[in-house]
Amino acid sequence: MLSYRHAFHAGNHADVLKHLIQIELLNYLGQKAKPYWYIDTHAGAGAYSLVEGYATKNAEFESGIARLWQRDDLPEAVANYVEVVRSLNADGELKLYPGSPWCAAEVMPASDKLRLFELHPTDHQLLADTFADAGRRVQIQQANGFEAIKAILPPPPRRALVLIDPPYEDKRDYQHVITALKESLKRFATGVYAVWHPCLQRAEMKELPKEMKKLGAKNWLRAELHVQKPSSDGFGMHGSGMFILNAPWTLPQTLREVLPYLAQHLAQDAGASYVLETGGDL
Repeated sequence: MLSYRHAFHAGNHADVLKHLIQIELLNYLGQKAKPYWYIDTHAGAGAYSLVEGYATKNAEFESGIARLWQRDDLPEAVANYVEVVRSLNADGELKLYPGSPWCAAEVMPASDKLRLFELHPTDHQLLADTFADAGRRVQIQQANGFEAIKAILPPPPRRALVLIDPPYEDKRDYQHVITALKESLKRFATGVYAVWHPCLQRAEMKELPKEMKKLGAKNWLRAELHVQKPSSDGFGMHGSGMFILNAPWTLPQTLREVLPYLAQHLAQDAGASYVLETGGDL
């Protein structure tokens, strides 16, 4: 299952939600003067062109990051995210979009480390090229991240954000997520785990949040952004979500401000909405 290329979707509404929350989590971890790691199970290419290649096919970024690019009323967390995208576009024109590894490298302290896994051979090479000058700070491995993270948990600093972001083209990915989280929590119970998922009208997707709530983390947070009404035929992605285990206490309030804003400005029809739930000690 190596057909998926994230470049087709770079900068879309799902990337906005994912990277905004990722940046909030990293900034929270960075508040303490203690080292931490960023671990990415499906890292992709690192950065993507929006003016040539795959991203121009459906131009999904036009209904995502492009809608926020020139706005002057952004909530603080949205502004922080847009600023990270601007760091890759020095001339002010939206030509490039940062993947999750780039976002992490941009906001993390220079002394903290990134561990990136990408199985697709082309994207693995692009990722390596993106971080060719990063030195030992960034280690990249061509591997199935679901399996590979076992060898690095717990990380030496005992602090980390683990992003799990598979393509879900293979239905087995839903179970792989649960298995990976169970095994990771056994090794590293205090880590922050962020799982991206599509919002689809299929049984596996509806069960995924229910299963993650049962994993025994000290808390959980479920955030979803639905940009349109689900289709009547049951096909297609009407939104996306981030499910966080061991979320920081500040995140719920941030998302109470951000999600209504995104639902309004990234809406594709009148059915746009959002979901925000918490459990445990949040």
